[in-house]
Amino acid sequence: MSYTIVTDICEGFADCVDACPIACIYPGNGKNAKGIETWNWIDFSTCINCGICFQVCPVAGAILPEARPDLQKMTNKVVT
Repeated sequence: MSYTIVTDICEGFADCVDACPIACIYPGNGKNAKGIETWNWIDFSTCINCGICFQVCPVAGAILPEARPDLQKMTNKVVT
């Protein structure tokens, strides 16, 4: 199992990116539902389920301790 960044909630602080010991967190493409251009996502195939991202994220509900591909989109629709 891996962790999930809810891409429509992520605010792109990147604390998770800096803390991840295996560098499995990547920037998304386009704006998310909040209009944020710097949101991130976790590569499920390389996540080791350490939970560090979950511990350091300052945005409530942005990271879940389970794999939820339906909530994590590498490309989101542009908010207009």
